[in-house]
Amino acid sequence: MKIAVQSESFDLQTEVAALYRDNPKVGAVASFLGLVRDINEGQGVSAMTLEHYPGMTEKSLADIVEQARARWAVMDACVIHRVGAMKPGDPIVLVAVASAHRGDAFAACEFIMDFLKTRAPFWKKEATPVGEKWVDARESDDQAAARWNP
Repeated sequence: MKIAVQSESFDLQTEVAALYRDNPKVGAVASFLGLVRDINEGQGVSAMTLEHYPGMTEKSLADIVEQARARWAVMDACVIHRVGAMKPGDPIVLVAVASAHRGDAFAACEFIMDFLKTRAPFWKKEATPVGEKWVDARESDDQAAARWNP
């Protein structure tokens, strides 16, 4: 399992290949790649800065992956989240999950991403034409995570 919070970009193909390269039992890898958009809530976005709580953020991400492993047959997982200054088109987050079968890989990947958006301590600031602003949590993210509760 790889959990990383970093300012540097990452290579999608390299990270995904690492999940199955040494394990012939892996039959599926599902991944999600999040990118910086150039618009949010109808306003242009020229840059974004992500901040986090070092140590706590990595622990939170690892806990989320462990919750997914308790629900589905996850063989390996990779979560990379960038922090610092980024511009539209830059990759922000990668969640990739390896499993023997696609159902477990898809479900675990989606679960990890939904919980990352609502439970990991990240703060996002966007540069817009009217100045910088902190981005509030979205109700739609809370609703997506809530559907996983029994």
